[in-house]
Amino acid sequence: MNSTRPIVFRVLLSSLPFVLSMAFAIPHASTQQPVISARVVQVLQIDGLLFKDLNKNGKLDVYEDWRRPIDERVNDLVAQMTIEEKAGLMVGPSLPVGPNGGVSEQPVYGANPFNPGPISLTSPATTDALLRRHIRQFINRENLAPRTMATWLNAVQQIAEGSRLGIPVLFVTNPRNHFGTQNAFGIIEAGNAFSQWPGPLGLAATRDIALVEEFARIAAQEYVSVGIRGAYHPTADVATEPRWNRFRETYGEDAKLTAEIITALVRGFQGEKLSARSVALTTKHFPGAGPADDGLDAHYSWGKNQVYPGKNLEYHLQPWKAAIAAGTAMIMPYYAVPKGLTSEDLGMAYNKEIITDLLRNKLGYTGVINSDTGISTGMPWGVENLSVKDRYKKAIEAGVDRIGGDATPEIIVELVKGSGLTEARIDESARRIMRVYFGLGIFENPYANPDEAERTIRKKEFQEKADLAQRKSIVLLKNAKDILPLKRGVRMYVEGFDASVAAQYGYVSTNNPDDADVCIVRVSATSGGRPGGGRGASGGRGAGGPGAPGRGFAGGGRPGGGNQPVDLTIPAARLTPIRTLMQKKPVIIVMQFDSPYVIPELANESAALLATFGASDDALFDVLMGKFNPTGKLPFELASSMEAVREQLEDLPFDSKGTLFKFGSGLSYPK
Repeated sequence: MNSTRPIVFRVLLSSLPFVLSMAFAIPHASTQQPVISARVVQVLQIDGLLFKDLNKNGKLDVYEDWRRPIDERVNDLVAQMTIEEKAGLMVGPSLPVGPNGGVSEQPVYGANPFNPGPISLTSPATTDALLRRHIRQFINRENLAPRTMATWLNAVQQIAEGSRLGIPVLFVTNPRNHFGTQNAFGIIEAGNAFSQWPGPLGLAATRDIALVEEFARIAAQEYVSVGIRGAYHPTADVATEPRWNRFRETYGEDAKLTAEIITALVRGFQGEKLSARSVALTTKHFPGAGPADDGLDAHYSWGKNQVYPGKNLEYHLQPWKAAIAAGTAMIMPYYAVPKGLTSEDLGMAYNKEIITDLLRNKLGYTGVINSDTGISTGMPWGVENLSVKDRYKKAIEAGVDRIGGDATPEIIVELVKGSGLTEARIDESARRIMRVYFGLGIFENPYANPDEAERTIRKKEFQEKADLAQRKSIVLLKNAKDILPLKRGVRMYVEGFDASVAAQYGYVSTNNPDDADVCIVRVSATSGGRPGGGRGASGGRGAGGPGAPGRGFAGGGRPGGGNQPVDLTIPAARLTPIRTLMQKKPVIIVMQFDSPYVIPELANESAALLATFGASDDALFDVLMGKFNPTGKLPFELASSMEAVREQLEDLPFDSKGTLFKFGSGLSYPK
């Protein structure tokens, strides 16, 4: 065979992904043929190896040659790109699914859900997004069956493959693997098809770093199987302000534990380096969003400040140092304004002292910086008086590579052609972004196998590991008179549980607690004051159960955040019935902790108290009945009063006076 003359394989557009996987040896080199999958372009055979002719010129370009070093491929590709194509890399809107699981060709317009303003384009029509706007990263917020998800994402990739340079798409997602969650825009995708693990606080409560890394490896396999190759997580924020309403997304109050978990998550999702099996992580929210002023939500103007009264920034940087050392592919700065840290009061994504001076120069980060969704129109803190065009300029000059959630790359083109930005600066971002794509191997194979997706998602051994994690996450905080574990056959009154599960362990009187030996009451937060909270934050079977909503309560402030600090106590109207029950019978309280709620009455008057962070009824009853000996440890401290909460400094951990339960609290049954 003449090695200089390529053999061309033609692939029908209508065919299934054309996959050729062959390994050949190149003289003087050890080369493993990757899987080549093409639906549109020709496949070249050179020296017995296969390559995709992505730019359709009939020859092998450097960027198409998977044998070449990534930087060589990146430089060759960027040199071939127009300014419009490079600008398209620097935005990342949502992309909805179309009818019957196909691509959507209907643009979506709307207002920012947190700060409604003018109606703007939120999701372009798919072909317009790919071929005219040249967008190559999309947030996947859809909840679909595995086969449907893979088929839809493949159809989008097919359109991208047919573009001038054949650059594939990176689909990113918010978390999908946490038990009982419901959609909360910009925070979590429900993803109930995926294996269901405890929430982030629950993973921290297990204190099992090896299991956390296994969670990440399993979640990565599920993501990859449907074609999701990027993630808008993990959250590296250290939750030192108990009232912050995104507390439940964190790994708690301890920076060292958070750093260990972040390291494990990067290893599990990405591996030692990016590969065809990896999910590229976007670790968020730099430099740590925990010190929210009075715990208020930075999605809103009244909560836009981040404060450091304890001068404790270095504590919050510990997980970021770990993420960078582990190789996180991308980092997302927060919305908030770091009061007193920088010379200008600018939101993190607009703040050059945060992005370039601190993150890049001091901490040595060289990867992609992806802004949080909506900074240009919804949360432009510190640059409210600038035009959207000038906000783009400010963020890119600060060091941001991609404007999250936006669909308007033409603004970047205008800035370059109008001398607002140099093309050299745009090239920097294009190179950083393309390094991730080449590392993931999606130029060779961007497609998912729908059959494999169905076999992979939530398969038995994956859910068994998740079930173990749920059990290990349950924290036994109180066990007066060793009432737990309960004896089989005990007469139980249960509230907030699926009675059929409880019935497997003993007689259940669902209506009359007077007939019971013991009462078991599940308490969970409701939606007031916490976007995406309520039963959605802990709900589903085992967090209320069919027809059994349980004893809910809400923090203060208006729904969606409120402009007043959140009250973490239980309102009297909700607490009184529980206390009345506790006066009659031994009551075991099982409480879902989405935040460090103030619960002295429940702690003092209950017979036993358990903390959960996303656990099924089956997991809970295994612990209650002693089938599983609890080992979980509290990942934050619990204050004894709201006064103590208010007296804490936002950026300091473990500074509550008169702590009800300390960080690390957690009992086990005697062996």
